Amino acid sequence: MDKESILQDVRQYCREHHGRGDYRPGDRVQYAGRVYNEEELCSLVDAALDFWLTAGEYTKQFEKGLADYLGIPFCSLVCSGSAANLLAVSALTSPLLGERQLRRGDEVLTVAAGFPTTVAPIVQCGLKPVFVDVKLPDCNVDVSLLEQARTDRTRAVILAHTLGCPFDLAAVRAFCDKYGLWLIEDNCDALGAEYRMGGVWRKTGTVGDLGTSSFYPAHHITTGEGGAVYTGNPLLHRIIRSLRDWGRDCVCSGGEDGTCGHRFTGRFGALPVGYDHKYVYSHLGYNLKATDMQAAVGVAQLEKLPEFVARRRENWVFLRRALEPLEGNLLFPAPGSDSNPSWFGFLMTVRPESPVSRDAFVSYLEGHNIQTRPLFAGNLTRHPCFQNLREGEDYRIAGTLTVTDQVMNNSFWVGVYPGMERAMLEEITQKMLERADRQV
Repeated sequence: MDKESILQDVRQYCREHHGRGDYRPGDRVQYAGRVYNEEELCSLVDAALDFWLTAGEYTKQFEKGLADYLGIPFCSLVCSGSAANLLAVSALTSPLLGERQLRRGDEVLTVAAGFPTTVAPIVQCGLKPVFVDVKLPDCNVDVSLLEQARTDRTRAVILAHTLGCPFDLAAVRAFCDKYGLWLIEDNCDALGAEYRMGGVWRKTGTVGDLGTSSFYPAHHITTGEGGAVYTGNPLLHRIIRSLRDWGRDCVCSGGEDGTCGHRFTGRFGALPVGYDHKYVYSHLGYNLKATDMQAAVGVAQLEKLPEFVARRRENWVFLRRALEPLEGNLLFPAPGSDSNPSWFGFLMTVRPESPVSRDAFVSYLEGHNIQTRPLFAGNLTRHPCFQNLREGEDYRIAGTLTVTDQVMNNSFWVGVYPGMERAMLEEITQKMLERADRQV
């Protein structure tokens, strides 16, 4: 049996076993989910039949495809979005950066209202997170607070684009440039979002020194588990590849030997002259590669990404218009003229004067089979993982986190992913309006 015959059977199997049934009111409305067809399954099986189990040709194809989409030269596929953030922060501690190397105790500005693995790498790398409050209604960093948060130890900024709505990139980039700070954009919830810089629209994740993505099934595209780090800086790219691939100095791909022509001729550290360059390590690294099978799914997903982003925007606009009668109860994000979000979810913050609480809305929706989510950690500093960290020594809060606590108590979101049918959006709208009408 040849490969094409097998793939033809896979296509038929997909049509028979992976089709989605029509939604009926009362069915579960997920906040997110995989959207795929026979193309992803065929790509996955094609990679499996080659049985190249680690990174290979599909990985190279995916990395180039994502880099081209973003308009940036360098992209590295990794095993998760969390790993991408770990690599991005770790890269800034590389001695290859000279005077710009981040060292133990240096401060990194960030926010507590987000996902924990935006912040965790800061602590894991021996750096000190400094938490700046966010602003409503978009729950992104309050850029007016950055100046007062900075000290002589501040060396970097890492921020996420909240639920696909870009933070004020122009202001943050200008702040970083003013003080010579590194900027990492956590782009895990915003793939495809755009921001206008100097009159030119750029994809989020490409304005900072490093950008990161997640390809977990809930995200804009999926490889199952997976993520990416991307940059326009060739030195940072070299460091990322070294840290991702065990910390090795050699740039030859896995399974390749001596493509540089100098495998046994170099001098490195205190090693003997000519020590095998394949086993020379310039960083204390990790193994954070993804498999070629994951990359194969990603290659098929990349073809659908523009359509996915468009559908997310359409679904968000539908909910925003349909829920306009609830503006007295709820705050909705309001993107600026220089921002074109790629929405991860539909965020709502219950106003303090609303007669209906966040918990009441959430309970009603969940009770009617509509999945909701809080804004991730809400306030990360209040979680058990921070109880053994010392404020002032291990982390610092710049001013107060008053709005962050408001987000923790009053914000929630529902899905806008491409697999949502109009009937699902109408069901969300109906239940939101019903609960608001009850007023108690």
